Amino acid sequence: MKVGLVGNQNSGKTTLFNCLTGMNAKIGNWPGVTIEKKLGTIKGTKHEITDLPGIYSLSPYSAEEEVSRNFVFNEKPDVIINIVDATCLERSLFLTTQLLESNCKVIVALNMADKLEEKGLSIDEKKMEEMLGTKVIKISALKETGIEELIKEIDKPIKRKENKVIPEYLSKDYDIEKYEEIVNQKYSFISRVVETCIKKKKRPEAISDRLDKIFLNRWLAFPIFIIIMFLIYYLSVGIVGNFTVDLVGDAVGSFGEWVGSLMENIGLSEWLNSLVVDGIISGVGAVLGFVPQLIILFLCIALLETTGYMSRISLLLDKVFRKLGLSGKSLIPFIVGSGCSVPGIMGTRIIENEDERKMTAILTPFIPCSAKLPIIALFAGYFFPNSSGIVSSSLYFFAIAVIIISALIMKKFVFKHTSSTYISELPEYKLPSAKYILKDVFDKVMAFIKRAGTIILLCSIIIWFLLSFSFKMEYGVDVQESILASIGNKISWVFKPMLGENSWEAAVSALQGLVAKEQVVSSMAVINGLAEDASEGAEIFVKDGAFGFFTASSAYAFMVFNLFSAPCFGAIGAMKRELGSTKKLLKALAFQTSLAWVLATFVYQIGSRIEKGIFNMVDIGFIGVIVGLVILIIRALNKKNKNECEECIYCRSCNKNQKNVLT
Repeated sequence: MKVGLVGNQNSGKTTLFNCLTGMNAKIGNWPGVTIEKKLGTIKGTKHEITDLPGIYSLSPYSAEEEVSRNFVFNEKPDVIINIVDATCLERSLFLTTQLLESNCKVIVALNMADKLEEKGLSIDEKKMEEMLGTKVIKISALKETGIEELIKEIDKPIKRKENKVIPEYLSKDYDIEKYEEIVNQKYSFISRVVETCIKKKKRPEAISDRLDKIFLNRWLAFPIFIIIMFLIYYLSVGIVGNFTVDLVGDAVGSFGEWVGSLMENIGLSEWLNSLVVDGIISGVGAVLGFVPQLIILFLCIALLETTGYMSRISLLLDKVFRKLGLSGKSLIPFIVGSGCSVPGIMGTRIIENEDERKMTAILTPFIPCSAKLPIIALFAGYFFPNSSGIVSSSLYFFAIAVIIISALIMKKFVFKHTSSTYISELPEYKLPSAKYILKDVFDKVMAFIKRAGTIILLCSIIIWFLLSFSFKMEYGVDVQESILASIGNKISWVFKPMLGENSWEAAVSALQGLVAKEQVVSSMAVINGLAEDASEGAEIFVKDGAFGFFTASSAYAFMVFNLFSAPCFGAIGAMKRELGSTKKLLKALAFQTSLAWVLATFVYQIGSRIEKGIFNMVDIGFIGVIVGLVILIIRALNKKNKNECEECIYCRSCNKNQKNVLT
């Protein structure tokens, strides 16, 4: 039997899917978490269930609505489970009325009815069942109550009652003239259902309302958000980072020495010993040393997602994003991208406006993802030991500033048709489910470890080979005469403005970020381990050996370049799918890398002069004031009269052809 699971975003649909199948799909508390169809088998049965994207109607205006509409009307499921958020009935039942017009059996799963009762409200599901003409079952997907009854109902024969309230012609594809009438009739019917089936009682102010007075406060909302994000990076990189990096590094170094001695004792050749110790263990171990920080980062982000806080941030930023040509929905890929840019870029599919979607796909890789955290943690820990948490969190807010500036530039010159609306509901604050949070963190960490065991392992072997052999295929040559050094010397000049040195080592390490950003750290570990003046063991100390030229300013600039330059191959592939052509992809990559080079160069040139005493912070502040005044003067001189025609075909100041203006 084919079963479809359909519901609004934030209704608990994916949680119900996991309850019914025993699977663990992605859990989140913001719109758009389910981007594509997910398949499973209902436990204890042979029924195939499809988890469809979260939607508000079957009108085919977005990718999600198109997927769900095609499933309902073309794939003809035997049963549709319509999950309805009991706390938002008026919004949820519009989709229900559309599903009831289909020819298949519909079961309404009334989710979070317990939350409604906590508010002092009661709901009569039997009366609702009578009015809708279909089976209604109270459930709690989070607490897993009512699930068995729901599964049993699937096998029962359809008992659809004739419903005289919803007009018969609504089941057909109606034209635009009738649309307003149809919607009005539907909502009139929905209002009667809600008024009849829900009984209101006097109740104290809900906890969510009291919390929103703090988290959505006009003056406190943004400062609270900044503090929360600072604490996340302070915990993951600062406190935990300083403690675990050296600890894991010592363990990897000791393990490498033990393996090296063992291989030497059994008589293996020198080159094979070097491959295993200096290539594999050093390269992979350098990346795995940052797993503890990732666990803390993933745990904090999962807590924010599941409690409902991120939905509030999306609402808060919508007004700001709209001025940039984006909407609050753009925050969703940014949040997902903090774990990995690939699903973040794919998450842009929830954005209806094409220009907004493409712009968000280009900007999402600017968010510090888990692969970039090892670079940030390594450099922040070594060069800013007393303020590593502040430095690492500053890069997060640096990324937000760059996204804002980049969006303004792209809106002005590239994507000029960004005008979508953003409709979202604020879910109730919820206590996070330890089961799903731990599973989510475990999945993300395992994905990171798998990358270290596959891509990073392979790249580390390649780097070791290029470092250990010359073009004449001679083993054991000086590192400076190796294949990698020869290649690096050809491109090192590009990085000199941002590093202050012609360092082929840093150049080839940065280029490794195209394969995987973690590979930057892995590559540095292998290079440092094989350099003549490097410290002993498999540890990476960027202050010593081949990377001894780094200063605080060049270290920060190097982090900036790797943060904003072209992403890894996986993210590049996702960008190509969303942008739609190789030409647009190449332009996007050129923009990202050029911007990264300019920003990194600016950071180093200013920072190095501060270190040398040429500039001080007062000088920089004064220069900033002058630049701001110049910008204001230029804007004032170029400001046009509001009543003056802007010489466009259908300008807003003209009264002509106003009906043709698309805003």
